[in-house]
Amino acid sequence: MAKTRSRTKRTASAARSRSAKPPAKKRAAARQSERRKQNPETLRLRAFQPSLTVNELDRSIRFYTDVLGFIVGQRWNDDKGVLRGVMLKAGACELGLSQDDWAKGRDRQKGVGVRLWTTTAQDIDRLGDRIKSAGGRLTEGPMNQSWGGRSLSVDDPDGFHWTIYTER
Repeated sequence: MAKTRSRTKRTASAARSRSAKPPAKKRAAARQSERRKQNPETLRLRAFQPSLTVNELDRSIRFYTDVLGFIVGQRWNDDKGVLRGVMLKAGACELGLSQDDWAKGRDRQKGVGVRLWTTTAQDIDRLGDRIKSAGGRLTEGPMNQSWGGRSLSVDDPDGFHWTIYTER
């Protein structure tokens, strides 16, 4: 029985060494190298941290922390000690919020035409229940999507439209 095992190992090893196809890691590295050599060079981000300008910073912080479940990571105050912005965290993602300085007028609309798509591993139905119990209002869902995911949507106080989904 020992001979059979070692012969099988040698045969599998020999088959791998005869294979003309490079290992998956090498193929992926080659594709990545090809993309980097494009002219112009492609953009390679390490993080994406959008920042939203809001009408009432305190109200928005309450919405994002109490309703959606973000935590406050950093706070920025002006020279007079007035809170001007925050960096919020949710899992590995960050979102900046800053108080509108009204330089472009008090009637400036925010959030119109903006939808932020996010993914989560959390149960969408339980997340929807938590949002509603914290005073949030779902604008869609929870519902199954034709592409196989399950999602819900919610608007923040300034009209920024969030869709949170999980792949199934």
